[in-house]
Amino acid sequence: MTIVKAQYEVAKQAYGTWGIDVDEALETLKRVPISIHCWQGDDIGGFEVNKSELSGGISVSGNYPGKARNVYELRMDLEKALTLIPGYHRVNLHAMYAETNGEAVERDELEPKHFENWVNWAKEKGLGLDFNPTMFSHEKAEGGLTLSHPDPEIREFWINHCMKSRKIGEYFGRELGTPCLTNLWIPDGYKDIPSDRLTPRKRLKESLDRIFAEEIDEQYNIDAIESKLFGIGSESFVVGSHEFYYGYALKNNKLCLVDTGHFHPTETVSNKISSMLLFSDKLALHVSRPVRWDSDHVVSLDDELREIGLEIVRNGALDKVKIGLDFFDASINRVAAWTIGTRNMIKALLYALLMPNEHLKQLQEEGNFTERLALMEEFKTYPFGAVWDYYCEQMGVPVREDWLTEVKSYEEEVLLKR
Repeated sequence: MTIVKAQYEVAKQAYGTWGIDVDEALETLKRVPISIHCWQGDDIGGFEVNKSELSGGISVSGNYPGKARNVYELRMDLEKALTLIPGYHRVNLHAMYAETNGEAVERDELEPKHFENWVNWAKEKGLGLDFNPTMFSHEKAEGGLTLSHPDPEIREFWINHCMKSRKIGEYFGRELGTPCLTNLWIPDGYKDIPSDRLTPRKRLKESLDRIFAEEIDEQYNIDAIESKLFGIGSESFVVGSHEFYYGYALKNNKLCLVDTGHFHPTETVSNKISSMLLFSDKLALHVSRPVRWDSDHVVSLDDELREIGLEIVRNGALDKVKIGLDFFDASINRVAAWTIGTRNMIKALLYALLMPNEHLKQLQEEGNFTERLALMEEFKTYPFGAVWDYYCEQMGVPVREDWLTEVKSYEEEVLLKR
């Protein structure tokens, strides 16, 4: 018996005293896909022929060597990261990662054929694909307005782009046999205090109504809309606020996507999940780690991430919450960033699956807050790590920090030669 297996057996006994079936928890964990964002690999640059500077209130800092220079290198790096992450997952694409064979194709002219290579790759690797229209880094997004722009021609361009994006999402779902989450985020807002908040929101609503007018079977494509509190260049007002999008989602049967970095620093997304699930069948997450602003640091296994995992698991919402990641750090190895962040998201779910959730709920109902707090604290030092190590070993990925050795070798053999 290996050390990892021996430690796992000891952990099973410890958790078993509370009626927690560790083997069942791991089987459940295997069935939870995380949507891994492609844009960590190239610092949200994309590979459009007419490439624009990064804009829309988004900033990536650092210049670590080895950034993917083309779609082939990006897929290669994703493949490497996936060999270090346990489970069966998805890849999240932006429209700017289309492959147009050197032809300049405007975003409102994109078609499924421009993503055929991505679909073929996903089939080969057993992955699902998710999608996002790219509403930034474009001359028609200068000034920070797209779907709420006062110029009807500019609005029309972006409306058409979003319509095309939904059809691409539908194509992904049909080809891969798993529905694509097509998520819409726009940078629209104002740097200073607006004199009129209502009119831009009316235009956004009208644009969304146009975009979603065509019904697409959710067996293939699921629509989501993503809010934000503020951004660079939209410090005082964002058109697509949480209240706006949640109201629109409820009324129009769309998923509301909440990004952990898109709220006030003291406002936690974990606290929103139970409330939103009372009124929505499903919701979506973009998990990042904000530091003072929407800085999208690599996800850490901190208190908020654990609490997000707990809220999803203890409320029976593993099949209701679509979990995606959204961070971008160019100051560290990008493959390592994917690996650290995704492994931490999975760890948070495993941590939650290994809690005596029903017992803790009962203690709260009985008003036994002393025992509730004591157990919640004691379980923080239960042998969770031994279960995680065993899961990694069983899924054929490196245990503990051994993955770092592989990343270092990949950096020397591949990344530093770019």
